[in-house]
Amino acid sequence: MSVAVSPSPRAWLYFRAWATSVLVLSASALSACATKPPASDPDALEEYQQTNDPLEPTNRFFFKVDNALERYTIRPLSKVYVTVLPQPVRNGLHNIIVNLHDPVTFVDDVGQANATRAGVMVGRFVINTTLGIGGAFDIADRMGLAPHSTDFGVTLATWGIPGGPYLYLPLLGPGSPRGVVGYGIDIAANPFTWVPHGYGLLTMNTVRGGVAIVDEYSRFSGDLDHIRAGALDPYATFRSLYRQNMAAQVKDAEAGK
Repeated sequence: MSVAVSPSPRAWLYFRAWATSVLVLSASALSACATKPPASDPDALEEYQQTNDPLEPTNRFFFKVDNALERYTIRPLSKVYVTVLPQPVRNGLHNIIVNLHDPVTFVDDVGQANATRAGVMVGRFVINTTLGIGGAFDIADRMGLAPHSTDFGVTLATWGIPGGPYLYLPLLGPGSPRGVVGYGIDIAANPFTWVPHGYGLLTMNTVRGGVAIVDEYSRFSGDLDHIRAGALDPYATFRSLYRQNMAAQVKDAEAGK
């Protein structure tokens, strides 16, 4: 379901998916794996290595699970979301979600040793939280402080840590072992993971995470449908798009853009 989208501030989802992904990885490694071609078939072996998807049968299963979740839960909720809330309200909610995630992006920028982008995130958060009424209005963007997307998986890539084999995890979508670790670090870097304490935190993060997912999907659902309609193998297409997007993000981070 996910494709080339920026990380949303859904700490509760990240934590649950990140924790279960450890079990998923262990179980997957012991279950269905793509059969590695023999050395006698060099062309097939080269394609297998380039694809780097040894857990493809398991990944395809979770891809189908996510598609079912999208069809029967997120898509209907997204239609209600778009129908009930006018565009200005949806824009305001989207801006608030992005603003709440800016501190995490700041940490990622610092990890990438990108002082310029980190400074932009500080400025955006301060300006939008104050002048933008809690982030409902992206005043900083109008002042030349444009938003950008990154995560700690990208940070690890800039440190030279390889991504590893392709993974498709429930809820998180396409990724890699490096990306899973990055999600976990982003959880720890999110202030809302730690404060406020108690039941209020769970309620706030649940609502915030749910709105973030529906909002994100409502903005990309048309693109997703278009990709599926033109793909002979949607799974392989999304895998390719994920890798292209990740490579672009890493290149962007290394260039300091």
